[in-house]
Amino acid sequence: MSKLVFDVPDMSCEHCVRNITSALEEAGFRDFHVSLESKTVSLETEVPERIMAILEETGYPASIRGK
Repeated sequence: MSKLVFDVPDMSCEHCVRNITSALEEAGFRDFHVSLESKTVSLETEVPERIMAILEETGYPASIRGK
């Protein structure tokens, strides 16, 4: 698995962090970090498209940092 960082530019408050955290947990992800300060989500995954889809469905479009 690769550790990836997803930029989430629309994340602007703790409510956003809670929404993203809940969505990832509901999808079965447990080992991730959501940073409001850097507006990122970091986790190890082999399915980045799934993460991006979850974030998009939650209202937070994302891109993979460095791509």
